[in-house]
Amino acid sequence: MAHGTKGALQGRPVLVRATAALERLTALDGAVDAARPLAARLVGGPVRRWVLHGRALGHAVHPFLTDVPLGAWMSASILDLTPGARGGRAAQALVGTGLLAAVPTVLTGWAEWAAADRETQRVGVVHAGANTVSVVLYGASWLARRRGSHAAGSLLALAGGAVSGVGGYLGGHMAIARNAGTRDRAFAPPGNGTSHRDG
Repeated sequence: MAHGTKGALQGRPVLVRATAALERLTALDGAVDAARPLAARLVGGPVRRWVLHGRALGHAVHPFLTDVPLGAWMSASILDLTPGARGGRAAQALVGTGLLAAVPTVLTGWAEWAAADRETQRVGVVHAGANTVSVVLYGASWLARRRGSHAAGSLLALAGGAVSGVGGYLGGHMAIARNAGTRDRAFAPPGNGTSHRDG
């Protein structure tokens, strides 16, 4: 269920109103419908779904996997911005680490998205779009560094970080405000959340 009506959202913070509007934005349904077959192929059969949903852990694995690429990329920018630091190679390694870690993070994210409700999926396609742009920017950053252009690599990483902040906000909205995410039935949330349970 989408959050609130236009009248009920009057006076709420701008990000609350903007994200609630995304939940209701039927113009995103075309993207949602186009992404569903892709997500179904990525999630695959029951064994792959069991792994991607973190069934052995009792809840979704995607949220804490996001810490790896985001942490690596943020650390790279800290090295880039530290005066006098000679961390060019280390920063490049961190950007590369983040790109590698993005692969399982993306797979588990699509697994969660595939099991979510329509409103969450609308937010999710924007989340995925922002994160795709971020990954492209970090990929360009890694290539620039590899070619010896550390300054360009640093700027591209900062741009990637800004875009990933948008994606991260929307991811947090889905996990917290939308209460989305697979979990063991023992951890069923109280009330009428939009979460999806597994097992």
